[in-house]
Amino acid sequence: MTRASDTQGGPVALSKGGLPGWLDPVVHAVETVRPSQLSRFLPPEDGAGRQSAVLVLFGEGTQGPELLLMERAHSLRSHAGQPSFPGGALDPEDGDPRGDGPLRAALREAEEETGLDPSGVQLFGVLPRLYIPVSGFVVTPVLGWWREPSPVGVVDPNETARVFTVPVVDLTDPTNRATTVHPSGHRGPAFLVESALVWGFTAGIIDRLLHFAGWERPWDREKQVPLDWRA
Repeated sequence: MTRASDTQGGPVALSKGGLPGWLDPVVHAVETVRPSQLSRFLPPEDGAGRQSAVLVLFGEGTQGPELLLMERAHSLRSHAGQPSFPGGALDPEDGDPRGDGPLRAALREAEEETGLDPSGVQLFGVLPRLYIPVSGFVVTPVLGWWREPSPVGVVDPNETARVFTVPVVDLTDPTNRATTVHPSGHRGPAFLVESALVWGFTAGIIDRLLHFAGWERPWDREKQVPLDWRA
């Protein structure tokens, strides 16, 4: 079995071997989903945008399957205070953006932001690249299984306010779901979990994964949560 090891130029590969059975629907969703089924914001055809990656890390906690999230520092210029997946822009040493660069970047950024030990992560899939118009990032969501959990927490308070996990059972609970309404008029899925409002790009990825994995439960899409004008 191939393990993700050294994020600075070492071997990084995808492997589906030995995954827990409950991840099978997620693996199937990753293999079959089309870009347009994930978002209406797709990378510019002219290649513009800053290449980046996020780590969508599934672990198993006391309440079953869970996802690793972090809350961005409130002092940041971009997406301040938002819960998000660990991740960020590709560095030159990460390698080819069209090859294993996003895999290495996702692990490197997760280690830098949460203290995660990447050697305990098994990467098993990559979703189609998506676009965040407000920041100009072209994002590759990289999916992993936290085979050997390691301690995580805030590494740099200037970048991260907190690091936390969210049980999937809470994400699928209809009472924790809502629709955000941005001052611009844009509407999108949201999750009220772990004293946080997860919205925007991160909530969109979670929403689509739950849907295409068959884990989604009916919820009230008319339940709205307004976003502050600074969001």
